[in-house]
Amino acid sequence: MIKLCIVDDHAMVRSGLKMLLNEKEHITVIGEASEGDEAIKLALLLKPDVVLMDLSMPHGKDGLTATKELKQLLPSVAVLILTMHDDDEYLFQGIHAGASGYILKSAPHEELLTAIRTVAEGNAYLYPTATKKLMSEYLERSAAGDNGRALDMLSDREKEVVSLVAKGYSNKEVAEQLVISIKTVESHKANVMDKLGLKTRPDLVRYAMKKGLLNFE
Repeated sequence: MIKLCIVDDHAMVRSGLKMLLNEKEHITVIGEASEGDEAIKLALLLKPDVVLMDLSMPHGKDGLTATKELKQLLPSVAVLILTMHDDDEYLFQGIHAGASGYILKSAPHEELLTAIRTVAEGNAYLYPTATKKLMSEYLERSAAGDNGRALDMLSDREKEVVSLVAKGYSNKEVAEQLVISIKTVESHKANVMDKLGLKTRPDLVRYAMKKGLLNFE
């Protein structure tokens, strides 16, 4: 029996999914949450096999952040992202956050059931076109010699922060230049380091030099 928690900010979506899944002999819905922090607390309490996670939850912690934190706390729990976003960036970030699978809300019910069974067995599941996207991305990065550190993973604001940090500006000076808070600068830096798999400031500077970000405006 697969023990499952549903995380979605829409009560009607949770209710519909719960009704659908509880009809299946091999699945039981043991809990539901409307945002990320609630989902993490629920998972720690109930220890589900699979967490069905929405990405966009505007009234609390988002699905990507919750997935990353949940996987750090409970590595054995499989997170299956169920979202309306058929978007490369969400897909890549979801996998990077530790999700075992990614499926669209528009998918047929049978595909959702297959995805749940697949991740519960410890395997990965991606909807068909997502596999093609990942392969294309991998081949592009390999050809560029990036080892997965693609510049297009960064937003323009993140590139601005990287450029200024690499030029030697302090967090305070970066904040003043971009008219944002120091906390926001620190958050952007942390996100960049995480996305690119970098550990130290010198690593960040070397990356900026390699990618021409010292001249980024």
